[in-house]
Amino acid sequence: MLQNQICFRTLHLPEPWTLKTYESAGGYQMWRKILREQTPAEEIVAALKLSALRGRGGAGFATGLKWSFINRTAPGQKYVVCNSDEGEPGTFKDRDILRFNPHQVIEGMAIAGYVMGATVGYNYIRGEFAEPIARMDAAVQEAKAAGLLGKNILSSNIDFALYNVYGAGAYICGEETALMNSIEGKKGLPRFKPPFPAVHGVFGKPTTINNTETFASVPVILEMGGEEFLNLGKPNNGGFKIFSVSGHVNKPGNYEIPLGTPFTELLALAGGVLDGKKLKAVIPGGSSAPVLPAEIMLNLTMDYDAIAKAGSMLGSGAVIVLDETTDMVKVLARIAEFYFEESCGQCTPCREGTGWMARLLHNIAHGRGQVGDLDKLDSVASNIMGRTICALGDAAAMPVRSFIKHFRGEFEAYIPTAG
Repeated sequence: MLQNQICFRTLHLPEPWTLKTYESAGGYQMWRKILREQTPAEEIVAALKLSALRGRGGAGFATGLKWSFINRTAPGQKYVVCNSDEGEPGTFKDRDILRFNPHQVIEGMAIAGYVMGATVGYNYIRGEFAEPIARMDAAVQEAKAAGLLGKNILSSNIDFALYNVYGAGAYICGEETALMNSIEGKKGLPRFKPPFPAVHGVFGKPTTINNTETFASVPVILEMGGEEFLNLGKPNNGGFKIFSVSGHVNKPGNYEIPLGTPFTELLALAGGVLDGKKLKAVIPGGSSAPVLPAEIMLNLTMDYDAIAKAGSMLGSGAVIVLDETTDMVKVLARIAEFYFEESCGQCTPCREGTGWMARLLHNIAHGRGQVGDLDKLDSVASNIMGRTICALGDAAAMPVRSFIKHFRGEFEAYIPTAG
């Protein structure tokens, strides 16, 4: 199976994070060509639409469509923002892109700036990422020194400055509007939408925000053409995607493979279930995605539409594998505790609801559950969903509802008289 063709295409080369290595693999060719030929922005957007590139951060929104929202000829400052605040439990792909291929992220952001008529970009990086931050900082300096960022780049009359901004470990700052507040130096609280970032974003100006992997895919799409990228994946799910496989597997790690690859093949790449045990369940898109039992997951392909049809979501591509020895009650109690801790507290349903769910699950896991607790959990979860400013409430509620739906017997076994 083809692997590492897009964001990890330089991984096999020595010091892949350096400008020299990146340029040896064809890096910055598209950026130079665009600046030289003043390629119409509509042409670039059309290639992205044709490629069926969907947002790699979790929502899976069509990138070409998102890039067409901003009027590039409108006067005034515009911004491009890269969301590298990778906080979803189970996800560890973006840090590796920043570690091993930072220049491709820079090139993707610069091209986005050109398309949107934005002269400033911010890459918001999770504060704990020591090595990725060091590599990204060095890459920005290399690109500046080579004249690929800054004012009047390569005598093209195009300006683009790029700044790295560091988070401080709050999960909520991975939500795009909370992230923008954080860039502005404010408390990282999500904003009401509308107005959407394309109209009122960073510092109140039109802003396009995408994930690290999304930006890093752009130069390669323009090199190979939208149609070729689309054909690497499947209809409506173009290209390759990085899957962060963790949990009970023999070879946990990042695997960049075509969208539409059967889950069984991804599991085989990761060395199969740990110690040859039987697969019990999989969380296919990070801790906020609904869990799927083994019998459903083993028949699925790894793409947005197939996973959604099965009742879960591809999310960020964080595949958490759970074997037959897993205690589903304890796993869910841990997930619920995480969302309770990370709720910003702005919305009452999320602030109170995540606390209720965490406490109820803690009691069940410690043998103090009561008859009716499972119905209460389902009720609390359903009262959170759709009633919050951002999606953290839904992210906390979906695992609770799916774990109880598929593994109710395990929860009842913890409650003395519920079975």
